[in-house]
Amino acid sequence: MIQARLKDIYFNDIREKIKKYFGLKNIYQVPKIIKVVLNIGIGEAKNNSKVLDIANKELAAITGQKPMICRAKKSISNFKIRKGMAIGVKVTLRDTIMYEFLDRLISIAIPRIRDFRGLSDKGFDGQGNLNIGIYEQYIFPEINVDRSDKSRGLNISVITNSKNEEQVKMLLKCLGFPFKKK
Repeated sequence: MIQARLKDIYFNDIREKIKKYFGLKNIYQVPKIIKVVLNIGIGEAKNNSKVLDIANKELAAITGQKPMICRAKKSISNFKIRKGMAIGVKVTLRDTIMYEFLDRLISIAIPRIRDFRGLSDKGFDGQGNLNIGIYEQYIFPEINVDRSDKSRGLNISVITNSKNEEQVKMLLKCLGFPFKKK
C-alpha cells in the first residue's frame, strides 16, 4: 500500500525529532494528528436547497469523500431555522486520506490565499487543536470557478491527541504549516 508523503515524513523524521526535543520517554507520548474535519455552514440553505447541493459537491471534490449533511438541533426563530433543517455539510478525514489532504492544503492551497502572511497562533483552542478559517473555497484547485455559484468559506479543524500546545505547534511547524513570524 502506498503511503502519503506527509505521513511518511511524520513517522520517519518528525516523531523522533519531537521526542528528543521535549525529552519524551515513550514514542507514544509524541503528539499526532488524529483527524481533520472540514465544515461549511450554509445559512442560505433554509431558502434555497440547491445551495446545499452545490456546497456538497464542492466539499466532495476538495476531500474526495462524501460529505455528511448537518441538520439544526433546535429551532431558532430569530434566524428562521426549524429543528431538522439542513444548515451545513461536513467531512471527517482520517489516516492516509487525512495526510494527503494536509499535504495538498500546505503545499498547494495555502500559498494561493491572497495577501497571506501566515496562520495565526490564535487558531489554537487550548486543547491542542488548530482551527483554520478559509474565506473562499477557490484556493483549492479541485473547485471549478465557473460551476460555483458564489464564494463560500469553510472551517478546517486539525485535531491532535495532545493537550500540550507547544508540542502541537512544533508538530505542525515540522509538517510545514506556515505560521506568522513573531
